[in-house]
Amino acid sequence: MGDETLDGVELVEQPWWMHDAEVAASGLLTMLRRLPILVREVLILSWRTSRADTVVMLGATMAAELFTAFGLLATNDVLTRLFQAVPTGERIRAAMPAIVAVVASMVLRAAFREAAAWIKARLEPQITQTISTRLVELTTRVELAAFDDPDFHDQVQRTSALSVRGATWLLWAVMGSIGGLFGLVTIAGALGVLHPLLMPLVLLATVPTTWASVRSARVGYQVNAGIAAANRRQRTLQDLMTERASAAEVRSYGMRGHLLAEFERVYSWITRYELRAARRQQLTTVVGSTLGGVADGAVYVVLGVLLWAGQVELAAAATAVLAIQRAGSATSSFLYGLNSAYEAGLYFSDYRDFLTRAQERISPQGGTAAPADLDRVSVREASFTYPGAEEPALRGVSIEIEPGQVVALVGENGSGKTTLSKLVGGLYLAEEGTVSWGGVESRDIDRDALRGRIAVIAQDFTHWPFTAGQNITLSTARPPASVLAASGADRVVERLPYGLDTLLDPAYRGGTELSGGQWQRIAVARGLYRDAPLLICDEPTAALDARSEHAIFESIRRHAVQRTVLMITHRLASVRWADRIYVLERGRVVESGDHAELMERGGVYAEMYTLQAKAYAG
Repeated sequence: MGDETLDGVELVEQPWWMHDAEVAASGLLTMLRRLPILVREVLILSWRTSRADTVVMLGATMAAELFTAFGLLATNDVLTRLFQAVPTGERIRAAMPAIVAVVASMVLRAAFREAAAWIKARLEPQITQTISTRLVELTTRVELAAFDDPDFHDQVQRTSALSVRGATWLLWAVMGSIGGLFGLVTIAGALGVLHPLLMPLVLLATVPTTWASVRSARVGYQVNAGIAAANRRQRTLQDLMTERASAAEVRSYGMRGHLLAEFERVYSWITRYELRAARRQQLTTVVGSTLGGVADGAVYVVLGVLLWAGQVELAAAATAVLAIQRAGSATSSFLYGLNSAYEAGLYFSDYRDFLTRAQERISPQGGTAAPADLDRVSVREASFTYPGAEEPALRGVSIEIEPGQVVALVGENGSGKTTLSKLVGGLYLAEEGTVSWGGVESRDIDRDALRGRIAVIAQDFTHWPFTAGQNITLSTARPPASVLAASGADRVVERLPYGLDTLLDPAYRGGTELSGGQWQRIAVARGLYRDAPLLICDEPTAALDARSEHAIFESIRRHAVQRTVLMITHRLASVRWADRIYVLERGRVVESGDHAELMERGGVYAEMYTLQAKAYAG
């Protein structure tokens, strides 16, 4: 294994590493040009969150640095008084007002810094709430098809992970850079009042420190970029050895030795990489410190020459020495804040870009109300293609669903059944053709109201981290007792330690995990509970045994007496009683009719049904 590359590591960076290489390649001038934009962005965000806190934070930050300059001028006054050629007692009495001013400036400087830190601490949770709320508000409003777009889905995941961190980090970094820069300016300004040459001298003394700080930061960012993939691999291996999901197979297949060896190999590579970087950073620090010492020495020589020539008083020279130390600290704060603000700004830009993109993909809402009772659902020549797909999922599909009918969609995997059901359920919009409810097209209807008239029992349903009762009722308060027996969920609830009040999430104390079949019954109860005019069942019994499957389908049949049902299933014995069956193949409807008609036709449906019947017959 070489020192520069790690074989077998997938070179895909985690979201929080994605901008490290860009930061490492950016120079100081680039960051300085970007700083005003970052200041504007974070102040707008902060202002919208809390105007009063923003004003106090900014004012306190600047006031603290003003008192730094005031303290230097007061210190110069103290030294001037103490260096007078008069008895010591008189010197001290003369210096007392200036000493009081120095102490007051130190106290006020500390107080304003603490006030700024306190306001920042107040703003951060408020900004976190603002950012997070805006993110989920928009994400839950985008059309469902957006989540089938890999680029958009990746952006959602990346933004969700980093939006809060980027915003609060940007606030902290910008205020740090503002404080450092303003402090440096006020220190230089104060010395300029004492003597014009003292300002450039102090600024000159900070040059080596500036260079060393920037260089060291670049090395740090280059390390992050260089070990990004290896870190991802290391964390993946660690998760495999510590998470519950993989614990059984690690033991069953004797994977412990292999995983430990790979973990050690990757971690050793990361350590060697970081050690080399530490040497480079240490060398930079040594060079910077050496040059800084030389620069300080040069400043002191110049101060000595000025003193010898009578251009600077001794008190001003002593004040300049103190200012050099203060200026170095202010420069470090400014540069560290600048580096951090630049990177945080990149992540915050990702967040703002996501908001713009999500806004463009908000699900369109028509103004026509959904019918109170489900009228005919008509799909005519509808086509739909998933983002990034080469072939359409649906090609010119037409079906009719009459009120009170049970309609079945059958076909092989990938034939378009689920996609068609999502068009009927108002989750997707057809790219071509029309989908209408009661004669109102999908683009004109209030789709939120429409979805309120539709219940769905899906194969891939959500395991909500709520109680058993809440998993059935979701946001409704009506008791679920009426659907427990019909769905078979009553037998599941009976076995739970707290009945309907049992938390169905083992990740929390007191939580319980259900089997696949038990969850399926909960999902069926959820669909039946909604009591909607249209029930869409997408493989509702996939995780159930034959007896449970028969019971569920009988419940759905009884439920269908007063409602319309759209059913998707691979088990064709369950659709014999459907009023109409549509057979899909490669995104097209190739056959339609009831069971008897399709069997008599001897086409695709008859072939599939016969094959399944033979399999069950043995």
